[in-house]
Amino acid sequence: MPYTQHHEIPENEIFKRFYGRLPVTHISALLYFNKEGIVQQLIHKLKYKGQQDIGKLMGQWYAPKLKKVTALQNVTAVIPVPLHPKKLRTRGYNQVAEFGKAIAEGLDVPYRDDILVRTVYNKSQTKKNLENRAAIIGQSFDVQFTENDGNNHFLLVDDVITTGATLESCGRALLKIPNTQVSIVTIAYTHS
Repeated sequence: MPYTQHHEIPENEIFKRFYGRLPVTHISALLYFNKEGIVQQLIHKLKYKGQQDIGKLMGQWYAPKLKKVTALQNVTAVIPVPLHPKKLRTRGYNQVAEFGKAIAEGLDVPYRDDILVRTVYNKSQTKKNLENRAAIIGQSFDVQFTENDGNNHFLLVDDVITTGATLESCGRALLKIPNTQVSIVTIAYTHS
């Protein structure tokens, strides 16, 4: 498996990619994603073939490593990148839910899928470049929160980081909550 070891490198390649775009406390991915590779096959089965156990297994593998990361010691909840309700009805599940739940369990914090919401339905972004994705995704997320949700450190989880546009938009939405820190963890990272 093409492990990244990002969790051991605070200023890793993804952190540098997000620098100046989104203030994150920590960001890492478990695996590298390469076209035609084993990780692409796993993500495809997770996302389109209903094999949610893949996400759970990846979360169970990664959680013990993340538990040792100093920057994540004060995480208060794990939040998945949400699907639009229409996409959720079509697919039947959020492909990052089991990954996120396994991470939350491993870190002994709540899994919260009620704070971050997708407000705009977008078709697949896989064929679009960074500029097009950013324009489409920029205003696609919002937060629903109470004052109890302030002063927290949220760990945002997703399946794959490609351009980072989705995670950047989600992170910006979460940062609307007063005194919030955001960290990001994904199953895979597509590096150029």
